[in-house]
Amino acid sequence: MLRYVWNHLEEIFLLPTLAFSVALIFMQVVMRYVFGNSLAWSEELGRYLFVWQIWMGASFAARNKTHLRITIVKDKLKPSNARVLELLVTAVWMGFGIFVVFQGITLVMKMARFHQISPAMQIPMMYVHMAVPVGCGLMVIRLLENTVKDFRFKTPAPAGIPVHAEEGEGRDD
Repeated sequence: MLRYVWNHLEEIFLLPTLAFSVALIFMQVVMRYVFGNSLAWSEELGRYLFVWQIWMGASFAARNKTHLRITIVKDKLKPSNARVLELLVTAVWMGFGIFVVFQGITLVMKMARFHQISPAMQIPMMYVHMAVPVGCGLMVIRLLENTVKDFRFKTPAPAGIPVHAEEGEGRDD
């Protein structure tokens, strides 16, 4: 059960929040144009959910190796050199992700210290900004998982193939 949750963590978050966001924005449009009165909090909540979806989506794309990439150089290299380049690119990407995690934590701590709250819903803004370190932290973990799997199996999966679909061993999904 826990393995299933870990392997599908992003989907468990993204699918319900997407459905809720669509319903929320639809309700806002109906309230505004049919009843002539809008809900102040619904636009704010939709915006904050979207921020979380973006950062969790980055982790989802890293897990499935579906981030947009330019592979013209990699495609021209021998497989052994392509693996080295892939490792180098992933290391730089992980370094940037770790940097963003620490900067995001700094931002969240500032938001907590200043007790900044959202205008309509009156929720602490630190919860909105926590999307940055949480999403980037998950992305770094997913990159590390993929790198370990690629070197353990000696054949990196082509971009666009979900990682959990290539293993074929003892999955819970």
